[in-house]
Amino acid sequence: MDCIFCKIIKGEIPSKKVFENEDMLIFCDINPQATIHYLAVPKVHFANVVEMTDEQATIVGRMLKKIGELADSLGLQNGFRLVSNKGENACQSVEHLHIHILGGEKLSEKMG
Repeated sequence: MDCIFCKIIKGEIPSKKVFENEDMLIFCDINPQATIHYLAVPKVHFANVVEMTDEQATIVGRMLKKIGELADSLGLQNGFRLVSNKGENACQSVEHLHIHILGGEKLSEKMG
C-alpha cells in the first residue's frame, strides 16, 4: 500500500506528532490552513466515512471523544473546527480517512 498516512503511522515518514494512542495519531498538518491545524488519522486504513465498517465507526467515535478531551492541551481552548473530506469534489487528497482539526484563531464563517 502506498498510503502516506499509513507510512506516517508506521514511522516511515517523519511527522510532528502531538498525540498517539492505540486508535489514532494526531500530527501537525504540513500545509496549515489556520494558526493551529492538526490531522487526526485512525491507525486502521479506510478511505472515508462512506467506506467505514461499524467497527471503524466505533474507532472514529473514540477519536472524536479524545479530540474533545485534548482540546485545551492542543491550544484549542477558544474553539475549533473538525473537517473530514470525502471524494474529489470535496478535495480529499489522501484516501485514508482523516479529520482536520483547525483553530487557534477566529475562523471564517464560510466553510470553504
